[in-house]
Amino acid sequence: MAPEKLNVLIIGSGGREHALASKVAMSPRLGQLFCMPGNAGTASIAKNLDVDPSDQNAVIAAAKANQIDFTIVGPEAPLCAGIVDRFNDEGLCIFGPTKAAARLEGDKAFAKKIMTQALVPTAEARIFDKLERAKEYIATRDTPQVVKAAGLAAGKGVIVCDEPYQALLAVEDIMGKGQFGDAGQTVVVEERLKGPEISVLALIDDRTIYVLETAQDYKRLGDNDEGPNTGGMGAISPSPHATDSLLDQVQHEIIIPTLDGLRREGCVYRGVLYVGLMLTAGGPKVLEFNCRFGDPETQVVIPRLKSDLLELLYACANGKLEDASIDWDDRTAVCVVMASGGYPGNYSTGKSIEGLNTDVRDDVFVFHAGTKSHVAGTRTAGGRVLGVTALGESAAAAREKAYQSVGKIRFDGATYRTDIAANM
Repeated sequence: MAPEKLNVLIIGSGGREHALASKVAMSPRLGQLFCMPGNAGTASIAKNLDVDPSDQNAVIAAAKANQIDFTIVGPEAPLCAGIVDRFNDEGLCIFGPTKAAARLEGDKAFAKKIMTQALVPTAEARIFDKLERAKEYIATRDTPQVVKAAGLAAGKGVIVCDEPYQALLAVEDIMGKGQFGDAGQTVVVEERLKGPEISVLALIDDRTIYVLETAQDYKRLGDNDEGPNTGGMGAISPSPHATDSLLDQVQHEIIIPTLDGLRREGCVYRGVLYVGLMLTAGGPKVLEFNCRFGDPETQVVIPRLKSDLLELLYACANGKLEDASIDWDDRTAVCVVMASGGYPGNYSTGKSIEGLNTDVRDDVFVFHAGTKSHVAGTRTAGGRVLGVTALGESAAAAREKAYQSVGKIRFDGATYRTDIAANM
């Protein structure tokens, strides 16, 4: 029998985890809240545990020592490493897919295989584990290509190439020079699709699929979608391209066939499934699957959730999603990411952050990502430092509020896009 109050552990240290923690902290079902390792933002609403999420033995020990009733996993690495399997073996309740199911994100070659077999619409692709074979194939192409490291690369393992020669350089960097380490031992080379992007997240248990509100991510570093890919420089929810008919199509032509494909591989998916889509002239096509909440999509979807997030995720983890009800705020949410100078390349940390508490209101949220607490105040500790989210009656209103708040926050080298949710 489930306890009346739940002690909750959230694994991760980014803006996604701060957003999740902020909503979980509002639940009347919550006992104590812990984050592992957390950041300066989560420290104000939870107890941060200084434990490395990659050390599964230490994570299990900490969960038991703190009498954790329910664990929510934020980032992909622990999921792909099998943290859910370990918790299940220990009889501990946890939200997220097993190691086998998490291969949808952890192995892009596997994901392509599942999609091909299930007839899920996606870009035409080839998979290579030999550099010379990849270069020989690219040399036969005369259209723009996308080169992807098949393994986990912290959201940076995708190189979009306007010309075939750029794809040759990309595979040389990834496979020949080891740009993404072991993640690039195998690459996926696929056609470059055209159209607007949309992120669709769905909660899934053994019997039920619940498609959440949509979002649109801004991956490129600079304005007008220029510069290298990043983990995400901003987001808007709902996506201006989302329609009920589109979401119905995504569920029946993409999500259900993919889950069926996983079942044929002997694994059942339970948790949240992120579907990154390109809306092409021929219909929606899958760009990628993630086995967890998106970042920064979470920072715009979760603030719009009116229901109890803890109850919702706990029901999903226990196979009772069909009993849950979900209500949404009709307002638009816009998030602007403030990053360290030099990101996604080399950047400095330890910069003092000023102005964090100068714009306190109930429709603006400052989600910490790469931050740490210091005796002299909050300091930068990562590439993406903060996600500033605002709610508004329109995209323009939410955007204006978000940028007003961004303008009041300062740290040395701060950089951000100025066109998030523009012209919508």
